[in-house]
Amino acid sequence: MTPEKPVQGRSPPNRLIHEQSPYLLQHADNPVDWHPWGEEAFAKARKEDKPVFLSIGYSACHWCHVMEKESFADPVVAKLLNDVFVCIKVDREERPDIDQIYMAAAHVLAGSGGWPLTILMTPDKKPFFAASYIPKESRYGMTGLLDLIPRISKVWRDRRGELEEAGDCVFGALQSAPSPEGDIPDAAIDEAYETFLRIFDEENGGFGDAPRFPAPHNLIFLLRYAHGTGKEPAYAMAEKTLHAMRQGGIFDQIGWGFHRYATDVAWAVPHFEKMLYDQALLVMAYTEAYLATGREEFARTARETIAYVLRDMTGPGGGFYSAEDADSEGEEGKFYTWTKAEILDVLGEDGERFSRIFGIADRPGRQVLRRRRPLASWAHEFSMPEEDLAWFVEGARQRLFQAREQRVRPAKDDKILTDTNALMIAALAGAARAFDDPGYLAAAEKALAFVLENLRDEDGRLLHCRGVAATLDDYAFMLRALIEVYEASFSPAYIRTAVDLARDMIARYLDRGGFFFTPDDTDLPVRQKTVYDGAVPSGNGVAMHALFVLGRMTANLELEAVADGVLRVFAGAVRKAPAAAPGFLTGLLFMRGPGFEVIIAGVPGAEDTRALVGAVRSRYTPEAVVIFRPSDEEEPDITRVAGFTRDVVAIGGKATAYVCINYACDIPTTEPAEMLRLLASRERPPEPVI
Repeated sequence: MTPEKPVQGRSPPNRLIHEQSPYLLQHADNPVDWHPWGEEAFAKARKEDKPVFLSIGYSACHWCHVMEKESFADPVVAKLLNDVFVCIKVDREERPDIDQIYMAAAHVLAGSGGWPLTILMTPDKKPFFAASYIPKESRYGMTGLLDLIPRISKVWRDRRGELEEAGDCVFGALQSAPSPEGDIPDAAIDEAYETFLRIFDEENGGFGDAPRFPAPHNLIFLLRYAHGTGKEPAYAMAEKTLHAMRQGGIFDQIGWGFHRYATDVAWAVPHFEKMLYDQALLVMAYTEAYLATGREEFARTARETIAYVLRDMTGPGGGFYSAEDADSEGEEGKFYTWTKAEILDVLGEDGERFSRIFGIADRPGRQVLRRRRPLASWAHEFSMPEEDLAWFVEGARQRLFQAREQRVRPAKDDKILTDTNALMIAALAGAARAFDDPGYLAAAEKALAFVLENLRDEDGRLLHCRGVAATLDDYAFMLRALIEVYEASFSPAYIRTAVDLARDMIARYLDRGGFFFTPDDTDLPVRQKTVYDGAVPSGNGVAMHALFVLGRMTANLELEAVADGVLRVFAGAVRKAPAAAPGFLTGLLFMRGPGFEVIIAGVPGAEDTRALVGAVRSRYTPEAVVIFRPSDEEEPDITRVAGFTRDVVAIGGKATAYVCINYACDIPTTEPAEMLRLLASRERPPEPVI
């Protein structure tokens, strides 16, 4: 993103003008004397004996924009801030390591958190006050900055010891680390399912009260739990929620892709920003749901979301951008919403029918498109075949999309981050297998090459983004991406790279069984180990799962042992709140099994090979790893990565499948139907006793 040139009446640019983050550049012409995070800012705070005002947000955040326009662009507020504090601005997506520490501090200090995140702290980085959005002036029980800043200045001057003591207490709470606590019983997994069942909204789908977040890792856990136990309500909860989101306003009905969350329980009115990680995780969830249920609606939604990402969120080198803003022309959602007059202007007389289907009423104001009834119901009402109505809707959508493209677009956050790119790569690879789409695999491989070539340092260590050290999420999500791309391409180089990255992750992030979020050479004041999920699954849960899968693919028992150590160190925390760690439980379901390895030997591209590979990919088998050994080579690369494949042969010159559990294999078969029968015999263990 190119920073705007200063215009008459604006303050001269501050230090943020030299940063690469679009979010920081948005604040570069504020009269606030912003500093980027770094030693220069803290040295100034120590020298001038000032507390630090830390503001954390991201470029697509609506309330971050509100606080910027209301307060940070205001000369009066800026003068107060500059006089009392040294002010630091952080992009949470560029520096998730900083954000994680101070968001955790906010929960300790204030009991909650959110963005924009405001932290007041000592020059040695110890937080003593936390809040989210703070208005300029006090109102409705909220203390405004104009009142808050003088109060903080007085307390800093008169009672500094209390503030420093508070900071010490916060850091003490954050530095407590879990110790190995045994295992997680099946009852804890069942408890997570029962919690979701208890808070499930049977009418609208989703869980709990508004606002409603997609939380696709919850749905993936439920799909896999249902698959393993046969408990149909788990399938039903996932299906209802996925259907409701696709029909609702949280889904962009014209341009596709998902908005961040819905402000209501019916998924009707979204918060309009679009995040790459949501698209990736939702593609995973819809793809899995399609394989589990066969519902074409879920396949279509996954494909539409991918189409949005490839069209609007992909850079020229193949990497994926981070987000699109909620606002355009100073108004949230203006790009995405419609008046009925605008629809009639584009569609003419077809606009009446389209408006009825998508809930656009005869009233003033901009509205969100969503479907309240199935298309079949509308087809009956309009006395026309459902297929014809579907063609009508798609044609109208395309016309409205072309008209919308003439509007002022929301700003795009063009940062390319390792962790969110890895999620999208994994989603594309999974979709490539499920939908037999080589285009998706090509996009995944291109993005993967971009990350591996551009987001590693001279020693081969991953970076989070240019100039920023990787977090655990970067490594863990990249392991998952490499595994998924291997299973879509069967190129052993991806497994070799995964093993190399796993060793680096273990060397720099592992401690007593669990992984720290930051590496061992971080300069941040706290290193944390977390297991509960947020907007994305926890790095420890994904790392545990990926290491166990990688261990199975390579027969590397050391990797499996590390995964087991992660399980044990977080057992106590997960037992306390299992529904808060569905990503971790998804990995645990795989580790508990019965999992199996499918090894296919055959000539690459041959018809009988494609038949076996296609058969296993057509089934919902999340408990399987699939390995391919080319039978037309004596020592193919895969034998150097997974030595046990050396003895796997194609029987009678035909492509052959070996279905194994814990490395013990059944009699090999050349028949896809027999391979599927062997898989089915392991798909569902006896239902656990509750």
